[in-house]
Amino acid sequence: MHRTALVSSALAPVALIGGWTLAATRQPEAYDATRDTISALAAVGAEDRWVMTTGFLVLGGCHVVTALGLSEAHRWGRLVLGAGGVAVVGVAVAAEPSTAHVPVATASFVALSLWPGLSGLPGRRTGWVATAVLGGLLAWFSLELGGPRSGLAERVVAGAQVLWPLAVVLTLRARGRTAGRAAGRTARRGAVGGRS
Repeated sequence: MHRTALVSSALAPVALIGGWTLAATRQPEAYDATRDTISALAAVGAEDRWVMTTGFLVLGGCHVVTALGLSEAHRWGRLVLGAGGVAVVGVAVAAEPSTAHVPVATASFVALSLWPGLSGLPGRRTGWVATAVLGGLLAWFSLELGGPRSGLAERVVAGAQVLWPLAVVLTLRARGRTAGRAAGRTARRGAVGGRS
């Protein structure tokens, strides 16, 4: 695993959560984070829409870089994570009220829900459990869309999707450290045994 995957997966939540938090403070009092979507913060006519637009652009780039750096992942998982990142960039480019916004946003949500199972990381079963959980959260958001809790549901699913790559990278690093320590102990034992 490349160090870039660690950096990009750590920067992604900052870009998304920091972006929606800062952008929400710039909106008029009528904006309600529980009701209004994240995309509304980057919509044409939103106050300081550049803040959330930048957040989306950075987030999409982070997903692409993470996909490139997760060499341990199955190819399809990496491809789908990268495609999800490209779709997030599309969300920034095709801001509301663009007719392309909903299809691009849907593609990003679906890809970012599917990639854990396809990646086989941090384990095959765990990846598919993560996909099931993310899919369930996405279904909840779909049911809430347009309702009084659509913003909340979107933030929950988007937050979970952005944190999963970081959880995978940290798990892989911890496993690598554990394996490295075990190999070191084995080598030391061999060296001691060879001297006797």
